[in-house]
Amino acid sequence: MRAFHYLPNTDDDRREMLEKIGVKSIDELLARAMPEELIIKGELNLPEGMSDVEVSQILERLAAKNTAATMKTFAGGGAYDMYVPAAVDEISSRPEFYTAYTPYQPEVSQGTLTAIFEFQTMITGLTGMDIANASMYDGASAAAEAVVLAIHRTGRKRIVYSKGLNPLYLEVIKTYTHGFGVQLVELPLDNGKTRLEELSKIIDDETACFIIQNPNFFGVVEDCSGIADIVHSRGALFIVCIADPMSLGMLKPPGEYGADVVAGEGQQFGNYLYYGGPYLGFFAARRDFLRQMPGRIIGMTKDVEGRRGFVMTFQTREQHIRRARATSNICTNQQLCALRATIYLALLGEHGFKYLSKLLFDRAHYLAEKLSEIEGVSLLYDAPFYREFAVKLPKNAEEVVHKACEKGIMPGIALGKIIDGMENVLLVASSDKYGKKDMDEMVEVMNSVLA
Repeated sequence: MRAFHYLPNTDDDRREMLEKIGVKSIDELLARAMPEELIIKGELNLPEGMSDVEVSQILERLAAKNTAATMKTFAGGGAYDMYVPAAVDEISSRPEFYTAYTPYQPEVSQGTLTAIFEFQTMITGLTGMDIANASMYDGASAAAEAVVLAIHRTGRKRIVYSKGLNPLYLEVIKTYTHGFGVQLVELPLDNGKTRLEELSKIIDDETACFIIQNPNFFGVVEDCSGIADIVHSRGALFIVCIADPMSLGMLKPPGEYGADVVAGEGQQFGNYLYYGGPYLGFFAARRDFLRQMPGRIIGMTKDVEGRRGFVMTFQTREQHIRRARATSNICTNQQLCALRATIYLALLGEHGFKYLSKLLFDRAHYLAEKLSEIEGVSLLYDAPFYREFAVKLPKNAEEVVHKACEKGIMPGIALGKIIDGMENVLLVASSDKYGKKDMDEMVEVMNSVLA
């Protein structure tokens, strides 16, 4: 009989249960449920155990493959290598924060609820929206949840999206909406900007929403004025996706140009690249959509003695409310990442946030100018951009990235890996970690690789 080290049943308990169902052993029970050839006999084919020292060495070698830890990284696409102040690590690792990951007993977790409320308040301030939730898994799932909200709200199944939407976000949207039987309609780009003059022809009475990313995946800043009027005239929702929220230090917030829902990625607010996750999605909306929003929303109130307190005001998962009324199955929120973002934004303050936003803009334009001076290199689009831009190369971009990495520089994302026909295009982003000297080094490496 197999060992059951973590189950409270005694040998007599197991023997009685086996006799009741008519078998003599666990092995006999398993043999009835699966073919004989699938049952492993003897020891598993696994290597011998290792010491702590050996395991540490293996993990260090694996960690060294994370290019952001060993290279100067100019890649973006929704995940940015940004400086994280030491205070963020110190404060977020305090046990009262670190151990209270999520408030399953909300009325007791006043510290956690306070931090969530502050996060929500900061997101509404940045986006110009009325309300925000406690956070989502990441920017891609937040965008998908926004589309699902539009489907539920309108009862329609036609989704119009800009081609400037992050293609990886689009894949997540397709996965989320697979069971809805939706129709996805693409609005093309013209010189990197969404061809908005065609929007009124594409939006119809069957459209649930129009979703646009700003700045878009190629870094181009979209002119979103007037979109809300066109979309709302057809009874659809206007969704704005923001993969780079640092842009909100310079650009008009979506709430000021009529967005109904804003979904985005908050990784660069005090969170590292983390080799791809965990990340931090944010979700904000107009007050009208409060009861259709996914996730949980924390509110401020007073107790019977008049003292200020925080409570979980809404939680729309089927675990908490009637299944038919659930809007999403997101089970919690990314509280630790949201806490780090809250600390980061509090440390920056309004002045610091705007200063950093402008710094990223200035560095990107300096880098774009210097790269364009290399023979055969030019900007893909002649359009305004914030801190990210696409450049055409005279060689295959993926090969260029590999060669530059050998010299300690990650120059950007080779777009041919995710978009057909862009094999010679590189997506580059600026960072607050890398100043003029670093950017000049990046240009020098690119010059040598392309020579």
